[in-house]
Amino acid sequence: MPSYTVTVATGSQWFAGTDDYVYLSLEGTEGCSERHLLDKPFYNDFERGAVDSYDVTVEEDLGEIQLIKIEKRKYWYQDDWYLRYITVKMPMGDYLEFPCYRWITDEKEVVLRDGRAKLPRDDKTQILKQHRRKELETRQKMYRWKEWHPGFPLSIDANSHSDLPRDIQFDNEKGIDFILNYSKAMENLYINRFMHMFQSSWSDFADFERIFVRISNTISEYVMQHWKEDFMFGYQFLNGCNPVLIRRCTEIPKKLPVTMDMVECSLERNLTLEEEVKQGNIFIVDYELLDGVDANKTDPCTIQYLAAPICLLYKNLENKIVPVAIQLGQKPGPDNPIFLPSDATYDWLLAKIWVRSSDFHIHQTVTHLLRTHLVSEVFSIAMFRQLPAVHPLFKLLVPHMRFTIAINTKAREQLICECGLFDKANATGGGGHVQMVQKAMKDLTYSSLCFPEEIKAKGMDSKEDIPYYYYRDDGIKVWEAIKSFVEDVIHIYYESNEVVCEDVELQAFVKDIYVYGMRGVKSSGFPKMIRTREKLSEYLTVIIFTTSAQHAAVNFGQYDWCSWIPNAPPTMRCPPPTEKGRVTIEQIVESLPDRGRSCWHLGAVWALSQFQDSELFLGMYPDEHFVEKPVKEAMVKFRKNLDEIVNAIAERNKKKKLPYYYLSPDRIPNSVAV
Repeated sequence: MPSYTVTVATGSQWFAGTDDYVYLSLEGTEGCSERHLLDKPFYNDFERGAVDSYDVTVEEDLGEIQLIKIEKRKYWYQDDWYLRYITVKMPMGDYLEFPCYRWITDEKEVVLRDGRAKLPRDDKTQILKQHRRKELETRQKMYRWKEWHPGFPLSIDANSHSDLPRDIQFDNEKGIDFILNYSKAMENLYINRFMHMFQSSWSDFADFERIFVRISNTISEYVMQHWKEDFMFGYQFLNGCNPVLIRRCTEIPKKLPVTMDMVECSLERNLTLEEEVKQGNIFIVDYELLDGVDANKTDPCTIQYLAAPICLLYKNLENKIVPVAIQLGQKPGPDNPIFLPSDATYDWLLAKIWVRSSDFHIHQTVTHLLRTHLVSEVFSIAMFRQLPAVHPLFKLLVPHMRFTIAINTKAREQLICECGLFDKANATGGGGHVQMVQKAMKDLTYSSLCFPEEIKAKGMDSKEDIPYYYYRDDGIKVWEAIKSFVEDVIHIYYESNEVVCEDVELQAFVKDIYVYGMRGVKSSGFPKMIRTREKLSEYLTVIIFTTSAQHAAVNFGQYDWCSWIPNAPPTMRCPPPTEKGRVTIEQIVESLPDRGRSCWHLGAVWALSQFQDSELFLGMYPDEHFVEKPVKEAMVKFRKNLDEIVNAIAERNKKKKLPYYYLSPDRIPNSVAV
């Protein structure tokens, strides 16, 4: 009688094993096996990290095995089991792999297909077509769209982390409890004694050092020492944690009436301001989005303020970007002066502090929350709803969706909800952050997520003209490495553009993102359909780059650049100055966050800058969703390309006082998970 050897691998997570009854049956092209009992209570099989083998004997040859059915029957209490994969050794000696990488949580039957990736057109038998359809029907009931706020990209229909499907929950919910993590961060930073001291001002800049943790040779300490300097102010627009706003200025806007007389002493080439603009030496950052946003009113004891500044910058003869003019409001007028480097020291310093505070708000809510977290959640939900596990694009994308829906759900539960942690320290808390996302949606376009295209659109693509823009340089390299890998995979499964057009699951995935993520807005530029392999490669590169590299670039530098409070104030407690010559050091300190808000801010940027304990970095694919040799070869090539980028960045950074490493692939997590 034919005998099959079945090998079952259990996950290594805590509580991944099970003591329940586990049954298995095989379904082949020539027939089905009986249900076989593989494990029962107290047999010590299927323990955490175990790989167990069993012989399954049948009366007649089953032909090619198409499906494996797994049943888990509860013995005593709910005992979830994480099944990694099953391998079947056929009677003739060849092997079939059946990836699972899922939690089996209840008494329903789980049906697995072998690991070879298949497009819809590849399934010829009714049983495989039916399995594919049923999987998507089940997923679409589990992964439902929901509007969290009007105008937002839609998110998952879940009120709490525990409401989510088990497969996308964190292994350990305590590990991503924002309240617990922020409190731990403040304890680790030895600042918890200040955390309840709201309304209590610091005495001077040096007083902020009482909550500043000195770590030898870090960027944060360099920032603390040099934050007042114009070169440090300008450098952050290129390589800080929000390096996405600066653009080349092609015309001085009318709402910023800067004259040659104002900036002449800052220009170094003996050219007029107009000539400097034409030569491409003038840059601009405009915080118009903050105009009209309501400041936080959740604490009646502290009035908080926002501004919507415009900052003009200049590339000097050393190729450094430095500020030359700052206007703190959008409407020019006598009560909205243009501050200059030639002004009184404290006038100029306070103007720069206001820009840094505004930059922090845009970074947190638009650059970070909207353009990485919320967008990545849209990609994740659409993937689970429209791509079955056997689809090559599901296998390609699923490592880059790990824990994204979970972290966003937890954030809506604790962080950015009404009366959440965001309200404690941020001037855009209490609803302002919601207004910002709603306003920013009009600029969330497909082309703005295409990294090289967005860099070029801002006029920031020339390495010759702007040589120290490491965010651009490293980002382009990582983008190209991802794109090359994606193209390799696409060409394995899509032999022509016609195959792309015929893939109904791919087209449903693309449509879901457009309709629910981008709310069906034509001006977003998101495609409703993809017709070519070239466009598909770009589309998937956008998804993987956004969920990995883009998030890393704007997330993991938060402690480096924002821990010195005067360099990134989360709130301002006095209104922007309306005239020159009146600012004092005392006024600046009174404007900056109080002790309590400073501590909550510091705890937040520390916690958000930490990698997960079990972090998987770009190119690491321990879960073998793909089993085909050509894809595994493409992965080896991808990792080699990434290693070359890591080495090049490390070599460059050896010579730098301010190293830039946020886009080094060995520091880019695969997914948005923090």
